Amino acid sequence: MSGKYIHVSVAWPYANGDLHIGHLAGAYLPADIFARYHRLRGNHVLMVSGSDSHGTPITVEADKRGVTALEVFEQYHERFLQTQRKIGISYDLFTHTDTENHHRVAQDIFTLLLERGFLYKEKQTLLYSENEKRFLPDRYVEGDCYICGYDSARGDQCDNCGNLMDAVQLIDPRSRNNPEDKLVRRESEHYFLDLGKFTDEILEYLAGHEHHWRPNVSRFSQNFVKDGLRGRPITRDIDWGVRVPLDGWEDKRLYVWFDAVMGYLTASIEWARNIGQPDAWKHWWYNPQAQIYNFIGKDNIPFHTIIWPAELFGIDGIYNDDDSAFSDRQLQLPYDVPANEFMNIESQQFSTSRNWAVWLPDILERYQADAVRFYVARTMPERQDSDFSWEGFLARVNNELLAAWGNLVNRMLGFAWKRFDGAVPVVDELTAADQAIIAKTAAGFDAVGQLLEAVRLKDALEETLGLAREVNGWLNEREPWKVVKADRADAASSVYAALRCIDNLKVLFAPFVPFSSQQVHEMLGYDGRLFGDLNIENYSEETRDHLALVYDGRAAIGEWRASELRPGQALRAPSPLFVKLDAEIVEQERQYLGRERVEGEIV
Repeated sequence: MSGKYIHVSVAWPYANGDLHIGHLAGAYLPADIFARYHRLRGNHVLMVSGSDSHGTPITVEADKRGVTALEVFEQYHERFLQTQRKIGISYDLFTHTDTENHHRVAQDIFTLLLERGFLYKEKQTLLYSENEKRFLPDRYVEGDCYICGYDSARGDQCDNCGNLMDAVQLIDPRSRNNPEDKLVRRESEHYFLDLGKFTDEILEYLAGHEHHWRPNVSRFSQNFVKDGLRGRPITRDIDWGVRVPLDGWEDKRLYVWFDAVMGYLTASIEWARNIGQPDAWKHWWYNPQAQIYNFIGKDNIPFHTIIWPAELFGIDGIYNDDDSAFSDRQLQLPYDVPANEFMNIESQQFSTSRNWAVWLPDILERYQADAVRFYVARTMPERQDSDFSWEGFLARVNNELLAAWGNLVNRMLGFAWKRFDGAVPVVDELTAADQAIIAKTAAGFDAVGQLLEAVRLKDALEETLGLAREVNGWLNEREPWKVVKADRADAASSVYAALRCIDNLKVLFAPFVPFSSQQVHEMLGYDGRLFGDLNIENYSEETRDHLALVYDGRAAIGEWRASELRPGQALRAPSPLFVKLDAEIVEQERQYLGRERVEGEIV
């Protein structure tokens, strides 16, 4: 089969609350843009993710509500599916970590690492709640960060400085459930992953990818290793999660950070089974030419550039799902980890506790999905933290998406529909200027494509938007709406050229704004769908519940190439692409920030 094999692995959200704009900017929209581009290129894309079912944020939320962790996870998993369908995140499979498949593979990997001597047992001093009569998982503990002094560091990570935490070392540690609860230090035996044994392999791996990784990812990862890799616990005292596959360890579970990264592999195996081709996942994981991309936020960098590769080095092979054993063929390491920085809200750091957030289910109730996608893509925090502002949202949507692209489509398709009998004009010869602007947009496939290949998504959108502006400038000089009465043939030439440009731009914009690009595609008179049809008819009812969007790439008719729009092709009645936003929305939306929000309670 021709085409590259591209695996798009997307960060797994904790299923303890709704998705917000930071999730979209950090991982999900970049991954979707990248995957859609490669589908248009004709490459073999497998894009997977799912709900992280076992993180302690879920048990914290369950305790707060007085329900089970399973109930919380199931509620938000369903909401994740609904939200991502609406915003257009085009997974091949969106599953979760509480599947039988994920449990089985994670336990097999644990067992192999243990047999190969990469795990060791050690007693660990942990924080124990005498009130609750249990060891408190790190997410149940808060305190002052012992590195930067931040007064609300979590037991596992400081949100202020980004460093991983040891809960026991926190200054003034306290229970999140009851800040007055006295915490004491007690010992508990756990298994550790001996990361230090992989130092040389990981440094070699990082050096081999330095040339195409983002500098912040490469620099952070190398410094992390050079500071010294130490053993890291992979089991914990908790009753929610993947069981430790050993006798006498029934009251402990695998640490979520240890098994969640395996989800990229387990989801691939699950997807292959779902489509009735149980070995299909091997086209990516066995294939040395395949490229695996991990789309994450910057707080997850060490888990994907250090810990997951260490687990893969420890396996020293790949998982063979046929007999629950491991093959001697090499499992592929991540080719790139394009981690994004953080997106702030109105110049303030995102905070769920203060409800200082823009929640995706809410914003999608009030605005078009493509408008949200466009603004987030324009302000994406690829190289540094960025800011979501409602004033910026208003300006970008009205002055760029609508003015530069939407108006170009609507006025030219409307003009052709009205003045050329609802069809693409038939022309004998194009003027030099008309040929030049078509060539200019056609050249965009190489320029924009190179940027997308390098995961420079903001630059790719800027390049595409620049081409739309150039078409508008050329069109304002040609003025077919004035020329048509005196010289219909000349007007036909410019209208035909404009429609060819729009046809090209439609594809260039498609990874970013797929819903409106499909609308343009149909108004130009094409049948079929740019990214193929939603393909779930061959899936079981149970499996369908795990799917956000499943595209059959073989059905896709969109291609990453210059338009060959047929003269005389019948158009369809044009309709506006985008809604112009009123200036009043800025203050209205700002008033929602910080207010109490209820997204639905478990009954």
